[in-house]
Amino acid sequence: MDATTAPHHIPPEMSQYGEANHIFEMMQNMLEQLLIYQPKDPIPFMINHLQLDNDNVPKIVILGPPASGKTTIAMWLCKHLNSNLLTMENLIAKEFSSLAAEARRHYQTVKTVPSMQLVRLIRDRLSEEDCIRRGWILDGIPESREQALMIQTLGITPRHVIVLSAPDTVLIERNLGKRVDPQTGEIYHTTFDWPPEPEIQNRLMVPGGISELETAGKLLEYHRNIVRILPSYPKILKVISADQPCMDVFYQALTYVQTNRRSNAPFTPRVLLCGPVGSGKSLQAALLAQKYGLVNVCCGHLLKEAVAEKSKFGEMIQPFFEKDTAVPDSIIVKVLSQRLSQQDCLQKGWVLHGFPRDLDQAHLLHSLGCKPNRVFFLNVPFDTVIERLTLRRTDPVTGERYHLMYKPPPTMEIQARLLQSPKDAEEHIKLKMDLFYRNSAELEEFYWQALTLNGDQDPHTVFEYIESGIINPLPRKVP
Repeated sequence: MDATTAPHHIPPEMSQYGEANHIFEMMQNMLEQLLIYQPKDPIPFMINHLQLDNDNVPKIVILGPPASGKTTIAMWLCKHLNSNLLTMENLIAKEFSSLAAEARRHYQTVKTVPSMQLVRLIRDRLSEEDCIRRGWILDGIPESREQALMIQTLGITPRHVIVLSAPDTVLIERNLGKRVDPQTGEIYHTTFDWPPEPEIQNRLMVPGGISELETAGKLLEYHRNIVRILPSYPKILKVISADQPCMDVFYQALTYVQTNRRSNAPFTPRVLLCGPVGSGKSLQAALLAQKYGLVNVCCGHLLKEAVAEKSKFGEMIQPFFEKDTAVPDSIIVKVLSQRLSQQDCLQKGWVLHGFPRDLDQAHLLHSLGCKPNRVFFLNVPFDTVIERLTLRRTDPVTGERYHLMYKPPPTMEIQARLLQSPKDAEEHIKLKMDLFYRNSAELEEFYWQALTLNGDQDPHTVFEYIESGIINPLPRKVP
């Protein structure tokens, strides 16, 4: 079909399905693998890649100077993420491998392994089933820029690189107290991490190469190499101070490796703002609509427009307006569904506020296919809402709106004729706030990916938080 004569109307379900199932990222990953491995027959290769379903397994590199605790952090991450730890020691200790045996002999002689041998060992290890299924963590590798480039040439691409950093004086002092359990390989410290069990204490050994002079030499070599390694990982690198409690270092590392990379997938924002009356939803929706071109959809305004236009839905809504009673949810969602399915909403995205207000309404909205992909809850204290709303006034002559604190009338004459809307009475506001917070817990559980923000701040500060939540990827649901 020629798009110039009959433009394509893409159903909203297509984009929603693509975003929910990460179709763009899946295709991007497959293309990346095709370019790296360049298989002779791409179709079976792609089918096999999809069957592996391992695009999100850990692929982590942890670097750091001697005594920075990188091996401890790597082991803890390995246990927490149920992944595979790859170290120089366990790579060359592999049984039934002539390559590992050769590397072992070389290591026993000069305490190093040639870069080519090490990289080949890594490649062979990563091709094994457990690494493919559960991912991997490289501890202290690469050690040089040469190794980093060789690893990249083979298509081994980490998703997260962590570099631990600490002053040399701290590292030398820390290294002197290091002890190793020969049975488990666990590392302990005479000051910071001494095991409580006497049995373990008695079998701990002093590892070789931890004297002050030897440590200083290793630090010098590390600093010479690390400055040439870091440029290889410009966008996936995080430096963490190792001069703090080990548990703090671990949680910072864990938070980072569980962070999804920002996707450049096509993204149509469908934003829902929830909050009590007076929380600033309308202002934030207007700011989003102005900056990003989203369609500003206010539920209350939609109903009034339907009545004013005397549409089919407007005739159904009119009697409820005349009696000043609530419009049934079934009518509201039909009006909303009609608006959100229009072409401008599908192309530009939308920001909705004023609905849903409880769990039943949320289910109705969801059942009609109007599913937001960003949800924000604005929390504002009762006293702040009272201050915002009860001091609002309207000039009956000009229709101008004022606020006695934030936007006072310019003259005493205007102030004398100002009127307060009955909806801004304190009793009415309290009822609305009580109703919202009675239902908010169920709404937050339904929209489990929602972000809760403090709405009792400068409006532009709140907007920056909302903007950040729209730009950054959503957290993945843990099965």
